[in-house]
Amino acid sequence: MQAAVGDRLVVEGVHVGDPRRTGEIVEVRHEDGSPPYLVRWPDGSEGLVFPGTEAHVERPAR
Repeated sequence: MQAAVGDRLVVEGVHVGDPRRTGEIVEVRHEDGSPPYLVRWPDGSEGLVFPGTEAHVERPAR
């Protein structure tokens, strides 16, 4: 997985009924764009994320 600042991290729910979470990547810690990522969630909280197989990166239209 590769990402850049400004991309969106989408995390699918792993159980039936779990919501999808989408946050903005605000920091990439490795030059090659590999995880972990500092993500800002819609509620304003931020967290360091090591995405699993249920996650993917979406790049905004540039």
